[in-house]
This record gives sequence, C-alpha cells and structure tokens, in this order.
Amino acid sequence: MIAGRVPGSPRLVAAACTVVVGLLAASCGTRLAPSAFTTLPPVGVSIPPAPTSAGGASDVGITATSITLGLIVSKTSPLGQDTFSGPMYGAQAYVNALNAAGGLAGRHVDLDVCDDGATGAGNTKCVQQLIDTDHVFAFVGNSIFNYAGAAYVDQHGVPDVGGEPITNAYDQYSHLWSIYGTQSPRDGVVGWDGMLSGGTEIYHYFASTLGARTAGVVAYNQADSQRFADLTARALQREGYTVVREQLDFAVPSWDSAAIDLEAHHVDILFDALDAAGNVSLCRAMDTAGLHVKAKVVTVQSWTETVRSDYRDAATCRNSLYAAGTTRNYMDTDDATVKRFRDDMTASFPDREAKLSMWELEGWASAQWLDDAAQSCGQSITRTCVEAYLARPTEYDGHGVLAPRDFIVTPKPTTRRACIFAARWEDDAYGGDGGWVTTTGKDPYCYDAPQIWYSP
Repeated sequence: MIAGRVPGSPRLVAAACTVVVGLLAASCGTRLAPSAFTTLPPVGVSIPPAPTSAGGASDVGITATSITLGLIVSKTSPLGQDTFSGPMYGAQAYVNALNAAGGLAGRHVDLDVCDDGATGAGNTKCVQQLIDTDHVFAFVGNSIFNYAGAAYVDQHGVPDVGGEPITNAYDQYSHLWSIYGTQSPRDGVVGWDGMLSGGTEIYHYFASTLGARTAGVVAYNQADSQRFADLTARALQREGYTVVREQLDFAVPSWDSAAIDLEAHHVDILFDALDAAGNVSLCRAMDTAGLHVKAKVVTVQSWTETVRSDYRDAATCRNSLYAAGTTRNYMDTDDATVKRFRDDMTASFPDREAKLSMWELEGWASAQWLDDAAQSCGQSITRTCVEAYLARPTEYDGHGVLAPRDFIVTPKPTTRRACIFAARWEDDAYGGDGGWVTTTGKDPYCYDAPQIWYSP
C-alpha cells in the first residue's frame, strides 16, 4: 500500500495516497469529489451546539461519570479490511487499558466506532451520527479514506485528535489534528495557499548511512502514480541521487523487465509508487533477476508484521526492506511506551499478534495524545482546553514513542528540521523469528531537510 507525502515528509500518509485513490478510480469507475457528499449550512447561519449531558458535564459528550469519543474507520473497503483498520485497533486497546486503570479523570471512556465503508456518503453519515446523535466530545484514531465530512466536523468545533492524514483535510481545517502534526495554517485552504511540501530527510538518511547513490523509482502509467513518482524523483535529485525511472503498464505490468533494467543501471536503492500487490510482485522479479539493493524502501503503512507472509516468495528482497517514519518501531519493546502498547494490544486483541503494525501503534498514540490533553484540564475537561494543549508551543513526543511534532504555524518554509525512525526487516532477528530491527538507534535521526513543494 502506498501512503505518504513525498516519502521524506514527516507526514508520511497523505498526498501519495492519491496513488491508491487513482488506482481505485481506474478499476472502480468515476468517484465524485468529497464536497459532493458534504451538507453544509448556508453562509452566515450558525450551528447550535449539541446538547450536553446533565450531572457534572463540562462540555459536549461529558458527564460526571463518562466521556464519549468517536472513531471513524474505512474498514469495509475495496482494498481489504486490514488496509485502514490498524489505527482503530490501537485506539481501542488504549481506551480499554485506560478504563481498566480507572478511566480519564475518573470518567469511563465510551468509544463509539463507525465504519464509513470507504465512501464519501458513508463518511458523512458517520460524522453526522457521531456528532448529532451520539454527541461525541472528540474523535480519536480516525483512518478515513474519503473524509467528506471534514468540514462538518470543523464547523461543529469537534476536535479530531491524531487522525491518519490519508486526505488533505488535516492540512485544511483547524479542528483536525493529524498524528504527524503540521505547520500549515489550516485556515480552510489546504496547506500554504493551496501548496503542500515534503522533506528530503529519508533520502538523506539512506545516502549518509548506506552510501546509496543510484535510486530506482518504479510507478504505473497512471496519473496519480506518476505524480507521486515525479515528487519522489525530485526529492532524490535534491539529495544528489542519480535517478532511474521505470514505468509499468497498470493493466499488464512487466515486473521482470523492470527488474532487469534496474539491475542493468546498477540501482542500489529502490522507491516506488505502487500498491501492496505491486510491491510484492516487484520483489519477486528482483530476486529472479538477481537485483540486490542496499534498501528497498517502503512507507509506514507497509511497516507491518505481515511482511513475513506477504513476501514469503521473495526472501532476498524481503531482507532488504527498510521502512522509515516519525514513530518509533513497534518492535522496540525495550522502550517503556512501546512495551505498554504491546501489552495493551495483547490484552485487547491477542489474535492480532501476526498483524501488528505501525498504524496500530499510531492509533494507540493518538488516544494517548488525547488522554494527555484531557488530563491537562483537570476535572473540567473541555474542547477548548484540549485544543489549547494540542496547539501549545511545545513539541509532543508521545512519551518517547513519537519523533517530536507540533502544530505551530510557520511561514512557507524552505527547510524544516525533521526527525525520523527507520528499521530493516531481518529474518534472523529476534531469535530467528524475524522482524523489524531499528537502524536509527534509541533516538530519532534528525536533519534540516529541504522542502519539495507541490499542488495537492
């Protein structure tokens, strides 16, 4: 699965997901724009707040004994039930553990989950039900394929904390707080006057640590795939790489030909703008062609336990897989916060051990972020107080599980200090069981990264 801005961006899950959108559009027909599904009030008409509960309520969704949160997930999806559901499991695990420990400020946390079916209409329905009927205090752990209801969430002033920025909504609306943070104004316009950027930190990391200099970029002959490949190539060139482009026919891709050509050009690191199945097929072809690279880099959404089974027929390539992002490796159980995550997941979802992923850890971290924000309010938990915590001029690191991030608005930057974690899959690691081995050490790798600008 492709997910992410320019892969070096600290927000690795947004604009390049248009690759997936485009692939679905190519195979499933025309998709309406998200605005077609969003019902907004006339200009100048105010929206009355939902009624608060009696008995010690401090804001919508809060009583003296409970707090109601919402979570929207695109679980039922043409891409499969596990594609977008990871953050949901992580958030649920955190909330379950929180309730077992006495709740949030002594209040039991009720987490209402709505599956929007990965459609704009379904998303709008979930948003309206959770806001207008369930009267949720905030959203947490959202992973939404088509966030058609984002404007409705924003106009009702409902904090959306720690969502995966699969669409550009988290760079547009002030009450949406991405798990990756952002410095864009979020004033109703995407990014900085309609422009977004991604850094080159990941490319710099691999050049400086592995000595990689010739990069392959593989994409389909499909508009969104090509757009992301173009961004990737620009970022690589900015860091001094020689770039070799490969374009594959989306309907009948010739994986073997691409691998042979990459090997002939002596490519030593590989990036792509492909879907999950395409990545596996490319790896098989690489092994067949004898193409051995220093790193085949995948994005955060592919940083999962399922690598061992997904790439079972491409062992050599599998052991060259690297992943990089702004969240600590979910296998680093020597870190106390990661261990808490693993313990919470085992307690709530013991059957998901073989499907653990970075997205589950990020969903868990989103609930932790909301918990920290709410705890800062004392007994009088309010949306205003929670958002003041999120917007504070202090970077947040999720108790060490996240590279530092914030929502401090800045002018359009030319460079940005960016920090990442990286890991490599090794079959021989963890006593021969295999797994992701952190390569950036205990602390994240930081770099003043040039910004690559693009229109979303």
